[in-house]
Amino acid sequence: MRFGLTENQREFRDEVREFTKTEIEPKARDLDRKEEYPSTIFDELGERRLTGVTLPEEYGGRGEGLVELALMIEELSAGLMSVASAIGLHIGVATVVERFGTKAQREDFLPEMVSFDTVGALGLSEANAGCNKLEMETTAERNEDEWVLNGHKQWVTNFFDADYVLTYAKTGPEEDAPHNISAFLVPTDDFEIETVWETLGANSVKSPRVSLSNVRVPDDRLVGEEGEGYVQRGEIHTGVNVPARGIGIARAALEDTVAYTSARKQYGQHISNFQGVGWEVGKMAERVDTARLLTLRAADRAERGYDVTREFSMAKINATQAAVDNANDAIQLHGGIGYTTEHHVERYLRDAKLLTIAGGPNEGHKNTLAEAIFERHDN
Repeated sequence: MRFGLTENQREFRDEVREFTKTEIEPKARDLDRKEEYPSTIFDELGERRLTGVTLPEEYGGRGEGLVELALMIEELSAGLMSVASAIGLHIGVATVVERFGTKAQREDFLPEMVSFDTVGALGLSEANAGCNKLEMETTAERNEDEWVLNGHKQWVTNFFDADYVLTYAKTGPEEDAPHNISAFLVPTDDFEIETVWETLGANSVKSPRVSLSNVRVPDDRLVGEEGEGYVQRGEIHTGVNVPARGIGIARAALEDTVAYTSARKQYGQHISNFQGVGWEVGKMAERVDTARLLTLRAADRAERGYDVTREFSMAKINATQAAVDNANDAIQLHGGIGYTTEHHVERYLRDAKLLTIAGGPNEGHKNTLAEAIFERHDN
């Protein structure tokens, strides 16, 4: 059993790592503090076709797999988590179009989604449909060759730069659930902005609440089968980007801590020489390696067609908590200066906390994991 990356995967990872170190890390603190949108970073990622990393080459994508997606998101998140978040969600939207869209939709949307000239955002969560998306209240009613949408979506990450929101809405009766939810590509101009929250972290890419009021969408913007949008969504696994973001933060916190404690002196020696510090740093490294192994296992097995319910929940729980724990330990080992914005570590903690909630709260994934374990035992 091999636990290493292929040569191509290492080269790909190194390409993204170099980009992050030169183009993201030097700007990250200012982007976060000023709540400034990283438009030039996204433009450069689009030029490199990293915004279409898993999309087929026939549409201009790089044709890579889920392992490469996880590697890329880790590297981007180590620089600035909100960049990784927007890219991961955009690729998820594009993947739905690629997997379930019509030939015309693929030809119309994917080439420009690869280059980030057309940007996708996800409209799934609602005020009363957080953990349980089946409780969404947004509806779409057919009117001849159109659909009329009413409702709202919240936490629509990167809405302000997006061109379309992949919007999930009920198109059938409750008794048909989950086969009563469809997906539509709705232009962002058709939404009204209701709330733009001030958040603890992820400050450079906003995730507002937006609403739809009698918005008419042509039938050719229905993606996938009517009533099957939510079910079909479960067949894609780009959600591996969430634990990958956690790895990136956890690793960045570790690397910053190693550098700082190796340089900082107290009592006539580097504080890295103190046993207690060494033990803490060792634990941080253990968290990073464990999170990465679990995440890449989930990505690899998903790529090969296995059911990864168990593996994905393990990865999500472990990697996102590792990000929180490593960021917290990094601040502690930096001392007072770690509590300031002079170093990145305080931002790591603010950004990391989101990941234990985004993509389904970890408590929900613990339930999913337990159910998967007992189901496997019973069978």
